Amino acid sequence: MKSLTEYLEFSTKTRRAYINITDKISSLVGKSGVKEGICLVNAMHITASVYINDAENGLIQDFDDWLEKLAPHEPVSHYRHNRTMEDNADAHLKRQVMGREVVVAITKGRLDLGPWEQIYYGEFDGRRRKRVLAKIIGE
Repeated sequence: MKSLTEYLEFSTKTRRAYINITDKISSLVGKSGVKEGICLVNAMHITASVYINDAENGLIQDFDDWLEKLAPHEPVSHYRHNRTMEDNADAHLKRQVMGREVVVAITKGRLDLGPWEQIYYGEFDGRRRKRVLAKIIGE
Protein backbone atom coordinates (compact mmCIF):
# COMPACT_ATOMS: atom_id res chain seq x y z
CA MET A 1 0.00 0.00 0.00
CA LYS A 2 1.16 3.53 -0.79
CA SER A 3 0.43 6.65 1.19
CA LEU A 4 1.23 10.33 1.05
CA THR A 5 0.63 13.00 3.69
CA GLU A 6 0.95 16.66 2.75
CA TYR A 7 -0.04 19.92 4.43
CA LEU A 8 -1.28 22.92 2.50
CA GLU A 9 -0.92 26.32 4.15
CA PHE A 10 -3.28 29.26 3.75
CA SER A 11 -3.21 32.81 5.00
CA THR A 12 -6.03 34.94 3.62
CA LYS A 13 -6.14 38.72 3.72
CA THR A 14 -9.86 38.71 4.47
CA ARG A 15 -11.92 37.18 7.26
CA ARG A 16 -13.85 34.97 4.80
CA ALA A 17 -12.51 33.38 1.62
CA TYR A 18 -13.29 30.42 -0.64
CA ILE A 19 -10.29 28.89 -2.41
CA ASN A 20 -10.52 26.19 -5.07
CA ILE A 21 -7.85 23.60 -4.16
CA THR A 22 -8.83 20.90 -6.66
CA ASP A 23 -5.70 21.30 -8.82
CA LYS A 24 -3.40 21.19 -5.77
CA ILE A 25 -5.05 18.01 -4.50
CA SER A 26 -4.97 16.45 -7.99
CA SER A 27 -1.23 17.15 -8.17
CA LEU A 28 -0.72 15.43 -4.83
CA VAL A 29 -2.62 12.37 -6.08
CA GLY A 30 -0.23 12.24 -9.04
CA LYS A 31 2.77 12.65 -6.74
CA SER A 32 1.53 9.80 -4.52
CA GLY A 33 1.53 7.23 -7.32
CA VAL A 34 -1.76 5.84 -6.00
CA LYS A 35 -3.92 4.43 -8.82
CA GLU A 36 -6.82 3.08 -6.76
CA GLY A 37 -7.59 4.42 -3.30
CA ILE A 38 -8.93 7.38 -1.37
CA CYS A 39 -7.95 10.94 -0.68
CA LEU A 40 -8.91 12.61 2.59
CA VAL A 41 -8.72 16.41 2.70
CA ASN A 42 -9.51 18.16 5.97
CA ALA A 43 -9.23 21.58 7.53
CA MET A 44 -7.08 21.44 10.64
CA HIS A 45 -8.66 24.51 12.24
CA ILE A 46 -12.06 24.89 13.84
CA THR A 47 -12.87 28.06 11.93
CA ALA A 48 -12.16 26.71 8.43
CA SER A 49 -13.78 24.13 6.18
CA VAL A 50 -13.15 21.81 3.27
CA TYR A 51 -16.14 21.06 1.07
CA ILE A 52 -17.10 20.01 -2.45
CA ASN A 53 -19.34 22.02 -4.72
CA ASP A 54 -19.54 23.82 -8.06
CA ALA A 55 -16.89 26.37 -9.11
CA GLU A 56 -19.39 29.05 -10.08
CA ASN A 57 -18.81 32.58 -8.75
CA GLY A 58 -22.49 33.31 -8.19
CA LEU A 59 -22.90 30.17 -6.11
CA ILE A 60 -19.80 30.97 -4.05
CA GLN A 61 -21.23 34.42 -3.29
CA ASP A 62 -24.59 32.79 -2.48
CA PHE A 63 -22.84 30.53 0.06
CA ASP A 64 -21.11 33.52 1.62
CA ASP A 65 -24.33 35.57 1.80
CA TRP A 66 -26.28 32.63 3.22
CA LEU A 67 -23.66 31.83 5.85
CA GLU A 68 -23.48 35.47 6.91
CA LYS A 69 -27.28 35.52 7.34
CA LEU A 70 -27.18 32.24 9.25
CA ALA A 71 -24.34 33.30 11.56
CA PRO A 72 -23.57 37.00 11.14
CA HIS A 73 -20.18 38.18 12.34
CA GLU A 74 -21.64 41.26 14.01
CA PRO A 75 -22.69 42.10 16.57
CA VAL A 76 -19.89 40.08 18.15
CA SER A 77 -21.52 40.59 21.56
CA HIS A 78 -24.38 38.36 20.36
CA TYR A 79 -22.27 35.23 20.96
CA ARG A 80 -21.30 33.74 24.34
CA HIS A 81 -18.03 32.40 22.88
CA ASN A 82 -16.91 35.95 22.18
CA ARG A 83 -17.01 36.72 25.90
CA THR A 84 -13.69 34.82 26.08
CA MET A 85 -11.92 37.72 24.31
CA GLU A 86 -12.54 36.16 20.88
CA ASP A 87 -14.54 37.62 18.02
CA ASN A 88 -14.91 34.49 15.89
CA ALA A 89 -17.94 32.58 17.22
CA ASP A 90 -19.63 33.02 13.86
CA ALA A 91 -16.67 31.32 12.15
CA HIS A 92 -17.09 28.23 14.35
CA LEU A 93 -20.77 28.02 13.38
CA LYS A 94 -20.05 28.53 9.67
CA ARG A 95 -17.46 25.74 9.76
CA GLN A 96 -19.97 23.41 11.40
CA VAL A 97 -22.42 23.99 8.54
CA MET A 98 -19.87 23.64 5.73
CA GLY A 99 -18.04 20.67 7.21
CA ARG A 100 -14.55 19.65 8.22
CA GLU A 101 -13.45 17.27 5.48
CA VAL A 102 -14.07 15.48 2.23
CA VAL A 103 -13.09 12.01 1.08
CA VAL A 104 -12.73 11.45 -2.66
CA ALA A 105 -12.15 8.16 -4.43
CA ILE A 106 -9.06 7.77 -6.59
CA THR A 107 -9.70 5.79 -9.75
CA LYS A 108 -7.06 5.13 -12.41
CA GLY A 109 -4.73 7.60 -10.70
CA ARG A 110 -7.17 10.52 -10.69
CA LEU A 111 -9.66 12.09 -8.31
CA ASP A 112 -13.03 10.55 -9.12
CA LEU A 113 -15.13 13.72 -8.93
CA GLY A 114 -18.49 14.38 -10.58
CA PRO A 115 -18.62 16.63 -13.66
CA TRP A 116 -19.02 19.92 -11.74
CA GLU A 117 -17.46 18.95 -8.42
CA GLN A 118 -14.51 20.94 -7.12
CA ILE A 119 -12.75 20.84 -3.74
CA TYR A 120 -12.76 24.10 -1.78
CA TYR A 121 -11.05 25.47 1.29
CA GLY A 122 -13.48 27.75 3.14
CA GLU A 123 -11.97 30.31 5.50
CA PHE A 124 -14.25 31.97 8.07
CA ASP A 125 -11.74 33.64 10.42
CA GLY A 126 -8.80 34.50 8.20
CA ARG A 127 -5.79 36.78 8.35
CA ARG A 128 -3.50 34.18 9.90
CA ARG A 129 -1.78 30.97 8.82
CA LYS A 130 -3.85 27.80 8.76
CA ARG A 131 -3.32 24.29 7.43
CA VAL A 132 -5.19 21.66 5.46
CA LEU A 133 -4.20 17.99 5.59
CA ALA A 134 -4.23 15.84 2.45
CA LYS A 135 -3.87 12.11 3.12
CA ILE A 136 -3.77 9.78 0.12
CA ILE A 137 -3.89 6.01 0.61
CA GLY A 138 -4.15 3.15 -1.84
CA GLU A 139 -2.46 0.89 -4.34
